[in-house]
Amino acid sequence: MIGYTLSEMTSRERILAALEHQETDRIPVDFSGHRSSGIAALVYPDLREYLGLPPKSIRVYDMVQQLAIVDEDVLDRLVVDTIEMGRGFLLEDEDWKDWTLPDGTPCKIPYYIHVERRGEDWYLLNENGQELAVQKKGFLYFEQTYFPLADRDFATDDFSDLEDVLSHTVWTGVASPGAHLPLDDGGLTEMAHRAKALREATDRAIIGLFGGNMFEIPQMLFRMDYYLMSLGLYPDKALRFSEKLCSLHMKSLEKWLSAVGPYIDIILFGDDLGGQTGPLISPQMYRQMIKPFHRKLWHHAKELADVKIMLHCCGGVRELLDDLIDAGLDAINPVQINSMGMDPAELKAEFGDKITFWGGGCDTRDILPHGSPDQVASHVQGLVRLLRPGGGFVFQQVHNILADVPAENAVAMFDAINRR
Repeated sequence: MIGYTLSEMTSRERILAALEHQETDRIPVDFSGHRSSGIAALVYPDLREYLGLPPKSIRVYDMVQQLAIVDEDVLDRLVVDTIEMGRGFLLEDEDWKDWTLPDGTPCKIPYYIHVERRGEDWYLLNENGQELAVQKKGFLYFEQTYFPLADRDFATDDFSDLEDVLSHTVWTGVASPGAHLPLDDGGLTEMAHRAKALREATDRAIIGLFGGNMFEIPQMLFRMDYYLMSLGLYPDKALRFSEKLCSLHMKSLEKWLSAVGPYIDIILFGDDLGGQTGPLISPQMYRQMIKPFHRKLWHHAKELADVKIMLHCCGGVRELLDDLIDAGLDAINPVQINSMGMDPAELKAEFGDKITFWGGGCDTRDILPHGSPDQVASHVQGLVRLLRPGGGFVFQQVHNILADVPAENAVAMFDAINRR
């Protein structure tokens, strides 16, 4: 186990110490280190203004959720210890083009994003012109409209075209910066160059977003209802499908980590396994259908690079935590504390020495958008007292700061953290 001197910790050392369940000099903080710890582009200008910082062009890097790139001056003011690897990409003005947010605010989006206006609605397209998602007038986000395998027979199809159809969903076909580069020699060389430059320019812990979703991608391909039904009706076929999907992930993982592995500290996988009332599948089904592939991917990632494994996993997943830990998980986010079974005190007591809770620091459903700044501060301080002792905690609000959150509440949240 690596040991760190408390008085001399860098941001990177602070995050890594927390992941090793060591005490830190102050509470490590993540804000915008991945696509579920950021802020809606609509309220980002308000945050800058409330902090007394000059206006800047809004750069929307996640089109589906419409998240803003958080600038260095905000990260410094809020004393943030993380940065997403994607911040090393699209650094020139010509890498961005004009667009407009739902409230009419001008913004910039990545040059490679394909959007088309039809009447009063916006559509997201892949590079081949296939419609993937729509943002209706008055809505704040894009909603998936195309499910490429929805009409295929799960029981008889061999899905030999799986690799091709992965670019035909909004979540797998519209890339964030960094992931927009192909995994060929040229793309991998550029990735390595950009990731290395970012590593040399910051002491923040760098999070590389890989994805590797085993449970969610089939839902994006088939529709959620069709896939969940098929897990029960055709378990043997579902396993074969997962084997094929995992094989594709493994090939991508090997290429991707060959380029960026030396320059990142945490690799982020994704799979929302829970809902508001608990797991979306039983622990038994998780062990049979998903866990073997999580284990294979996570263990191989650690064989390829010196990285910690984090899973973005929404909802109530307490019943799955032992299995996730056994599969090789180091940290889970966003720790959705208002879901069934996710009481933070009970989670800390039962699992606090086995896994890092990367999140759970502030409820974003009720408290952050609707409470007063004093209520937000009191709420945060109580959660920090529960989750910090013994390490194994990185402060993050539960998922992104959404468009209904007042800037004063967001700042009250960060300022309330007892940083010592």
